[in-house]
Amino acid sequence: MEPDRDNPEDQAGEAEHQARVAEQVAALAHELFDMAREGNASTLAAYLDSGAPVDLTNEAGDTLVMLAAYHGNTSTVRSLIARGADVNRANDKGQTPLAGAVFKGSDDIVQILVNAGADPTAGTPSALDAARMFGKDEYLSLFGA
Repeated sequence: MEPDRDNPEDQAGEAEHQARVAEQVAALAHELFDMAREGNASTLAAYLDSGAPVDLTNEAGDTLVMLAAYHGNTSTVRSLIARGADVNRANDKGQTPLAGAVFKGSDDIVQILVNAGADPTAGTPSALDAARMFGKDEYLSLFGA
C-alpha cells in the first residue's frame, strides 16, 4: 500500500525511513573510505563492481584513489584506476593523488599514477612543486622537468 502523501503520519514515517537510509549510506561510504586507506582492494573492488561510485568523495573532497595513494596502497590504487578512477581529481584543498604520493615518497604509486595519465602540474601544490620542495629529482625526471 502506497503512503498517503497528504497524511502527516505517513509523511513522518517516510521522513524517518529516508533518514535511516541516509545514515546507512553514510556508514557504507565511511567503510569504503576505510577500505581505500587500509588497502582492502578486493572488498572495495566488489563494492565498486556492484555499483558504488569509483570517484566517491568524503567531506574533505578526497576520492578513494587519493586515500589509497596517500596511504601507500599500491594494489588498491591499481584496482581503482582499472575501474576508471579520475587520477587528476583534486580534493577541496587542491591536492591531487599524485602530489600526495610524491609527498609520501611512494615510488611505485607515483609511477602507476603517471602511467595512468596523472598530470604532474595539476593541483596546488602540484606534484611537480612537491617534487621540487622535497628534492625528489627522480620524480622531476619522470615528470619531464
